[in-house]
Amino acid sequence: MLRVFVLCVGTLKEKYWREAAAEYCKRLSSFCKIEVIEVEEARVPEQPSPAQILAALDMEGKRLLSKLPPQAKAIALCIEGKEQSSVDFAKTLAKAQVEGVSSIALLIGGSWGLSEEIKAKSTIKLSFSPMTFPHQLARILLLEQLYRALSINAGGKYHK
Repeated sequence: MLRVFVLCVGTLKEKYWREAAAEYCKRLSSFCKIEVIEVEEARVPEQPSPAQILAALDMEGKRLLSKLPPQAKAIALCIEGKEQSSVDFAKTLAKAQVEGVSSIALLIGGSWGLSEEIKAKSTIKLSFSPMTFPHQLARILLLEQLYRALSINAGGKYHK
């Protein structure tokens, strides 16, 4: 069974986000072994300098890398990533499994994004949209799209 790690910077503070994430993780358990791993968001001043932002990204990147399973295929969610339809995302996951990948790690950055080191270690860069989303919402979108993709691959009726 596919192992999926969702590595995230920050926590889901609001109850409704936590409940949505829990619901999708429950649904995903039919298709994969899912584990959501949160790392602490770096603190920056109210008006951070570019150097302070880079330092925060570097710190968050190191925290994410420390939790990244060495055997996992890393997929970074970032603005410069490739946009895919739900069906194309399903094909990407199916292709990885056919190639022998047994675990994937999807990486979501904090409010400043992901470090260059994380992006460089990722074999796939994925973007939901050219729009910007809060990282809490990005996590729910990712879990939903992951559920949709695995449901498509299993021949389920969720995707219409």
